[in-house]
Parts: sequence; C-alpha cells; structure tokens
Amino acid sequence: SILMQRKLFLYNFKNLRKAKGRRETYLCYVVKRRDSATSCSLDFGYLRNRMGCHVEVLFLRYIAAWDLDPGRCYRITWFTSWSPCYDCAQHIASFLRSYPNLTLRIFVSRLYFCEDRKAEPEGLRRLHKAGAQIAIMTFKDFFYCWNTFVENKEQTFKGWEGLHENSVHIARKLRRILLPLYEVDDLRDAFKILGL
Repeated sequence: SILMQRKLFLYNFKNLRKAKGRRETYLCYVVKRRDSATSCSLDFGYLRNRMGCHVEVLFLRYIAAWDLDPGRCYRITWFTSWSPCYDCAQHIASFLRSYPNLTLRIFVSRLYFCEDRKAEPEGLRRLHKAGAQIAIMTFKDFFYCWNTFVENKEQTFKGWEGLHENSVHIARKLRRILLPLYEVDDLRDAFKILGL
C-alpha cells in the first residue's frame, strides 16, 4: 500500500520531547513541478530507513533516478518523523547545490540529536544555508499527513495531548539552532547584561 497504517503514523510521528524507542525515521513526500503560475503533482508516498541507509539518502537516490529536466522547476515537500542527522544534512545540501531548479521544504516532527550534540545543529544550519526550508510540524501538518499519507478509513485526525505545546517547544529549539551565530552571541551578551 502507498498509504501508511494509522498506528505506524501515530507511533512514529508523535512529537514527544523524549521519544525513546523510536529508532526508525519515516519520510512522507510530495513532488511537484512548477509550470508558470500552476503546479503539477508528480508523485507522493512515504519511505522509511532501511538497514544501513537513512531514509533521506534513499529519497535522494530515488529522485536522482528521475533525470529531472534542468529547464523546469520542482518543489519537494518532506514530512519526517526525525530531523536529518549531520551526515544526511550534508548529503541533502550537496544534492540541492547540484539541482538549483529544485526547492525542498522539510517539516519535522522531532529534532534528532546524536551523542555529539554539536554535529546535528551544525548540519541543520548548513542545510538551511543551502536553501532548504526547515520547520517543525504543527497540528495543520499532522492533519495534512493524516489525510494524505495515512490509511485513515475516513477517521478524522485527533491530535494527542501535548501536540501543540511540544510543537512550540521544538520550534523554539529549531529557531535557536538556525539563528545566525552573531545573533546568538548578541542574545548571550544581552542576557549577561540583564543578569540572566
């Protein structure tokens, strides 16, 4: 099935602040081609990581095989259960530099941090600098995914307890990560002056 099972979606995309046991990354995607003022949907679906290969790399291999027309503009939207790790962020940034006619929007449920907590934020900053739009999923995004990628048997999406609060909390973390470093230093100096 091209649609994800409800339990699979709810378990893997739940935006918990501490998501222990959720080791797989799921990626729901929509690929569109821009034709002047309109867009044409080319493909949608979902992937999950495979043994030895992260889902972001799997998707890049998949889309690279399309032999995209360099004279046309494409927009790819991802909804992922985890943000990309440092290495995947590097692969994605390199891919975007190779395809200037492609834009990528990434909506993530949770931020991934490995043991080396400095690597992933730097990877996200480089990815953002390469042109990827990165945001945290909100109720609206979960609702869209539920209706687009999930075998929901026409059941209405019901958010879980803490969905909004967790989205706000995680979005603040991402905003701090993506702030230019000079702004972070300015904020630190301001907090010192205020005695905070």
